[in-house]
Amino acid sequence: MKKFKKSMSLVLVLVMVLSFAACGNKGSQNQGQAGATTYVNPYADLAGDYDELSQAVYDDVLGEFYTYYMDAMDEETDSMRYAKMAIAEAKMLGAGIFLPTTSKGGNYAMTRKAPYTNTPILWGNDTYRYHDVIVTTDPIEAAHYAEMKAQWTGMVGTGEYEAWAKNYLTEKGYTIKDNFLFYYDADPETWDVLATSNAADSEVLVNTYDGLVEYDMENTLQPALAESWEVSEDGLTYTFKIRQGQVWVDNQGRKVADLKADDFVAGMQHMMDAMGGLEYLVCSGCANIVGADEYVNGDITDFSEVGVKALDEYTLQYTLTQPTSYFMTMLGYGVFAPMSRDYYMSMGGQFGTDYDTTAETYKYGMGPDSIAYCGPFRITNFTSNNTIAFATNESYWNVAGNNIKSMTFLYTDGSDQLKPYDDFFNGVVDTMGMTNERVEIAKSKGTFEKYSFVSQTDATSYCGFFNINRQAYANFTDASVGVSPKSEDDKVRAGAAMLNQHFRLALAMSIDRGTYNAQSVGEDLKYNSLINSYTPGNFVFLKEDVTVQINGVDTTFAAGTFYGAIMQAQLDADGVALKVWDGNSSSGFDGWYNVEAAQAELNKAVEELAALGIEISAENPIYLDMPVRTDSAVIMNMKNVVKQSVEKATNGLIIINLVEYNTQDAYLDATYWYTTGKDANFDLNDGSGWGPDFGDPSSYLGTMLPQYAGYMTKSLGIF
Repeated sequence: MKKFKKSMSLVLVLVMVLSFAACGNKGSQNQGQAGATTYVNPYADLAGDYDELSQAVYDDVLGEFYTYYMDAMDEETDSMRYAKMAIAEAKMLGAGIFLPTTSKGGNYAMTRKAPYTNTPILWGNDTYRYHDVIVTTDPIEAAHYAEMKAQWTGMVGTGEYEAWAKNYLTEKGYTIKDNFLFYYDADPETWDVLATSNAADSEVLVNTYDGLVEYDMENTLQPALAESWEVSEDGLTYTFKIRQGQVWVDNQGRKVADLKADDFVAGMQHMMDAMGGLEYLVCSGCANIVGADEYVNGDITDFSEVGVKALDEYTLQYTLTQPTSYFMTMLGYGVFAPMSRDYYMSMGGQFGTDYDTTAETYKYGMGPDSIAYCGPFRITNFTSNNTIAFATNESYWNVAGNNIKSMTFLYTDGSDQLKPYDDFFNGVVDTMGMTNERVEIAKSKGTFEKYSFVSQTDATSYCGFFNINRQAYANFTDASVGVSPKSEDDKVRAGAAMLNQHFRLALAMSIDRGTYNAQSVGEDLKYNSLINSYTPGNFVFLKEDVTVQINGVDTTFAAGTFYGAIMQAQLDADGVALKVWDGNSSSGFDGWYNVEAAQAELNKAVEELAALGIEISAENPIYLDMPVRTDSAVIMNMKNVVKQSVEKATNGLIIINLVEYNTQDAYLDATYWYTTGKDANFDLNDGSGWGPDFGDPSSYLGTMLPQYAGYMTKSLGIF
């Protein structure tokens, strides 16, 4: 059974914060015709079986990574697992299958929202829960924002920051309000949070339900629907006491059912039935819930054999196959959301082998009026590509503690880069990412110095993915859209080149990421949000001394060593000219762009490919397709930077075709919405990325597993 996961769309962030004047360069529409190549595709015999072809390509390109990763997952201690996963990631980065680009944030912004009042935790969905945010009627001055950030650092873990922030803002003359207004850029595809892997869905719906626990604004895990919990001595059993007297309501606030422990069991089974991309999180290598693998794979159909049980009306228990130190960090994510069994079945829902969303009677999750609510908000109005309105759920267990009573999400497609400035100062929205154009407007109006600050980066990893098994040369939704300009011979030559590790590394090292990022955030901030690895280098650190083998040599890393330092040690030992760790961080600098190294790698690729019958020369370059949105000036500029820097660094041996799309939807079909690699219509794509679901590096690296177990492999054209 195929499994899919959650990813983040870069364009869904870019449309919120980016703007620049368009450059006119386009990819060649008449590709070179050098005559048919003599190259023989090593996978020709597998052309009729996409899954077998994907596995063969995966084994050749990522087999070493997979071996190291699986070895890491067999380790019993966190520190040994971290060290071996860092080695596995170094092998993956050295394979050159993608180029890390940016995280979220790192741009100039203005806001009415006090810093850190939605949790800044790096994983899960709690950061998108807004009931506790503190919002003012007037924009917060940059000096005050900076002082609050500094105060937060010293108050983490005290439980006092929220009260201090309210008092501070009041003393400074601000008025605190109880509504929150901001932009969104994609309608939910479904209103069933347990049946989706898309951030555009879950970041809306997380405000409609409560989990067992929730990270507060000081990053401390607090009770939510669970009043208390116990963990067995062997670390295999987690038992939660559910708050009594809680209810489910419809979107009008009318009670539809009592909330019980069994609703968490129903939610888990429905999530596994729906196979919306979250199910891997509860299986082996993640939550390790007993029976989860077998149920997801169809080996068992009786859900009572799965380790999620309601011991009574208010006692919930999870049983794991092995101790999982990060299990509690997973509970804020949608996979552990409750679902009212009674309401679900009243909407035509069924479980197990009877689950069928195509049934005429199935109505659950079709709209905001076909789900039940147990969180702080109800969705009272939805107009597609316009508005999502939230009102207080008066039945919410902590309604008195909510700082926000209502919210309004306003749709934007990012095409008007100037309107957000006026909307922000007119009180239409409460936050604004600042593009180059908005910075200039703010400077001209005298607001820049007073209100602008540099936004915090997070743990999201956007990447430029390289299609190593390209099958699609037009959009899967409409074959007349996104048609590649390449000749058949060019397709063969590019396919062969993308299978060569040195070619991929040359491509990655030839992209000037600083100039690329400057098109969105400006020259002075261009390195702020650059990342150099998939998992942030400071995401975890060793808890004790560890000795591992680096290319056969026993190497000891001391307690306190960061994940990034071990990645760098392995890359150095492999002779890969990448800098992913500067001693303190894996971000804020460009450790990939290296023209000299790119040319050295390309020379090796040219030699190896010539032996296979592929000539690469100025007369016979390799053409690579990269999608671009013509209705977004900043995206056009960013893609032109890629084109120009690659062609310059490789002396024209690699030519980038900018394949044009004139709508966001068509562009996203090529770069984000496809569900298997077979439909990935590009050679190079920077339209997607990953945000961690829980506090362990496997939340990143698990996305690169084979056989549909890893979500991001589809961005490589496999699975």
